[in-house]
Amino acid sequence: MLNPQRTIDELKELRALTGDDNGAQRVAFTPTWAKARQWLKDKLAALAVEVKQDPGGNLWATLKGKSDKALLIGGHIDSVPNGGWLDGCLNIVAGLEVLRRIAAETAAEGGPPVTIKLVDWADEEGARFGRSLFGSSAFSGALVPDDVRDLTDRDGIKLADAVREYGIEMHRALEAQNEQQHAAAYLELHIEQGPVLESLGLPMGVVLGTFGVERHQITFTGQAAHSGSTPMDKRRDALAGVSRLHLKIREVAKQYGGVCTVGSVKTEPGIVTAVVGKATMTLDQRHLDAPSLAKMYADAKAYSELVAAEENIAVEWKTIWRIQPFPFHPHLIDLGDAAVKETCGQSHRLPSGPLHDAAEVCRTGIPTVMLFVQSLYGISHNKIEDTKEEHLQLSVQALDQLATKTITWLTSPAT
Repeated sequence: MLNPQRTIDELKELRALTGDDNGAQRVAFTPTWAKARQWLKDKLAALAVEVKQDPGGNLWATLKGKSDKALLIGGHIDSVPNGGWLDGCLNIVAGLEVLRRIAAETAAEGGPPVTIKLVDWADEEGARFGRSLFGSSAFSGALVPDDVRDLTDRDGIKLADAVREYGIEMHRALEAQNEQQHAAAYLELHIEQGPVLESLGLPMGVVLGTFGVERHQITFTGQAAHSGSTPMDKRRDALAGVSRLHLKIREVAKQYGGVCTVGSVKTEPGIVTAVVGKATMTLDQRHLDAPSLAKMYADAKAYSELVAAEENIAVEWKTIWRIQPFPFHPHLIDLGDAAVKETCGQSHRLPSGPLHDAAEVCRTGIPTVMLFVQSLYGISHNKIEDTKEEHLQLSVQALDQLATKTITWLTSPAT
């Protein structure tokens, strides 16, 4: 029998084991993360499942079914430093409860109709080395080991050396793609991390897909000069480029229905008595629709060039990272919507602005969907992150309902 209260109790147990007064400390590839994984293995030991780590560092628990066709339920147990008690681990602990229920109810029948796999993806957050979705991108094949092996943390430790301590060799990481075999659907539950569901007064919603992301570093170069002796009409102020583009991208986001963020600005020489000679900004643009995302990027770039010409400065764009939008599977969205309505009475369909491992699974072509549960105050990546316990219980029930519906779909003749 499904026991949603057990999920809440275990989430609190994990919080006490791997958190402190500042929040969750399960940063991937650290001793605290390893402690969390051992905690999960200890829970899985009570079930008739095979537990293994793939070459990309992902932890799999497999409940063998009557068919090799596999339903994947996943998430990540790692956190950001000083993170919340639910981000990532809710997916895993709720999935564990669904796995328990299926195992108990099908044991006398020789197992479930399809194989069930619970997966804890390695380093979703990228908090230590800046490379998010490490394990799931190894699974999808999108990871390029040579591009990341020499990334360093704040102590100068290379990623390749850090992961080796946890049984991961970079030259073998892409062998995680072997786990795609027989995978027929992927489900993931997550806190929303935003304010939409709370503003609507709804406990849960179903996710349409993950936003595509354009992430760039933009450098405006002018001429540093004395702030007192340089007339306003003679200045080549690099900060003017940043300032004007910053205001413009907010209009661009509203025009296309996406989001744009300037997260950092650095000026040189950076003193009160000098006109800025060089200004560097970061730009993060996100949209669920690929053509709209492309237009947002094109508009921002064209405007930066216009500003540069008008201010008599230069502009240079450098791509930091980009990922395409990943719309989720239409039928699984419908099944998720039905599961939420049956559990909560009402549902809402919404996109995901944050990235998730589900995006990398979706990249492979495996039918994928996510459920969101309401986040109080829309806050995440913070120790005050929270969700009402009654909503957490509903989310476990909804995930279980969705799993049941998905198994029925996977075993239908037409699938």
